[in-house]
Amino acid sequence: MDKWQELEAKYFMRTVKRLRVTLVRGRGCRVWDASGREYLDFVGGWAVNSLGHCHPVLTRAIRDQAGKLIQASNQYYTVPQVELAELLVKNSCLERVFFCNSGAEANEGATKLARRYGKLHLKGAYEIITTHSSFHGRTLAMVAATGQHKFQDPYIPLPDGFVNVEYNSIEAIKSAVSDKTCAVMLEPIQGEGGVNVPADDYLKKVRALCDEKGILLILDEVQTGLGRIGSLFGYQQYGVEPDIMTLAKGLGSGVPIGALMAKERAAVFQPGEHGSTFGGNPLACAAAVAVVKYIIENDIPGKVMKLGEYFTAGLLQMKQEFPFITQVRGRGLLLAIEFSTDIGEQITDACLERRLLVNRVKPNALRFIPPLIVTKSEIDEGLGILREVFKKWQVERK
Repeated sequence: MDKWQELEAKYFMRTVKRLRVTLVRGRGCRVWDASGREYLDFVGGWAVNSLGHCHPVLTRAIRDQAGKLIQASNQYYTVPQVELAELLVKNSCLERVFFCNSGAEANEGATKLARRYGKLHLKGAYEIITTHSSFHGRTLAMVAATGQHKFQDPYIPLPDGFVNVEYNSIEAIKSAVSDKTCAVMLEPIQGEGGVNVPADDYLKKVRALCDEKGILLILDEVQTGLGRIGSLFGYQQYGVEPDIMTLAKGLGSGVPIGALMAKERAAVFQPGEHGSTFGGNPLACAAAVAVVKYIIENDIPGKVMKLGEYFTAGLLQMKQEFPFITQVRGRGLLLAIEFSTDIGEQITDACLERRLLVNRVKPNALRFIPPLIVTKSEIDEGLGILREVFKKWQVERK
C-alpha cells in the first residue's frame, strides 16, 4: 500500500472497493502508476475515455477554453454550448438538447421530462417502465429506476413511479403498461448489468408498443452512445428512433458532461422547470465539441465495429480453449465474457499483476471497454495477457 492508498483509507468514504494501484498519468490506451509501472487500460474510466487518455485534440480544447471562459450561468448564451447542441442535433434524430454533468443527471432529466409530458398529454400519467439488470445512475430516483436489488435494497423505501420488468421481453412491458404509464426507459445494450444484448427486434417491438399506447420511448445511451458499439448512437443499429435519449460517459472523453436530447414533441420543459448550475458550462462543452467532431470526422464508429469483431473473434477463440468461459457477448467495444463460477475478482487481480486493467462487471463476468482508439496490436497484447491468466488458472484448478 503506497502513501496515497493509506491516505485514502484514512479520509475517504468506503463507497468502492479499489484495486491496489494508484494511477498518476495516462496517454492513449496506457496508464502509469505512482511507481512508474505501465498498464494497458481496457477499462477506459468505465467507458468514459472514448479518445483514450489525454488525447491532444481534447487537451488542446480544454487548454484553449480555460484561457477564455470556464463557467457562466445558464442565464447567458455561451458559444461552446450552442456549438455542441448543433453538432449533436445535426448528427442524430433528436431535435432539442439540455446539458448536465453526468449520466445520472441526464437520466433524471429524462424521467422529469417524461413525467411532464405525461402531465400535459397523458392525463397525469407518471410511471416509467424499466427493466431488471438495468443501470441508470446513483441518485435516489435512478436507483429506483435501476432494476437491481443490490442497488435498491439499502435505500428502501424508494421513490414511487418506476416499474421494473424482465429485460428483452416485450410481453413483460405489455403487461406492465397501464393508464399510469408515461414512458419506457431502456438501455440498447445493458452495460453495468453484464453487457446484455437484446434480440434484434426487441427495440422495434418496444417502439411499436409505445406508438400504439401513445407513450414515450427513452433510450439510455450513456454507455452505448458516441461510437461505443460501432455506430454513433446505439439506436441506429436497431432501426428505431427514441423520443428521448441520454448521453454522458464518452461525450467528454473524461471531462464530466451529460446530455438529455428529445424530439420536438417531447421537449415540453418550460423556463424554470429544469436547470443546472454547472450543466453545459463552456469548458465541458468545448471539450465535448472537440471529442464529438473527432469521432465523426475520423469515422471512429466504423473503426470500432471492425475492432469489435476482431476482439470478439479472439475472445471466442479463448472460449474454445478454456471450458470455464461460458459466454462471449457484446457489440463493438462493449464486450464481456462470462465464467462458469464466480472467479471474476481473481481473474481481475491476476490481470492487474500482468499490467492489464479489466472490469469485473459481475462476480462471474469481465467487461472490456477500452478507449475507442485502441489498436489491433493493443487488442492482441490484451488477449495475450488474458490467455496467460486463463492458462495459469486452468492449471491451478487441476
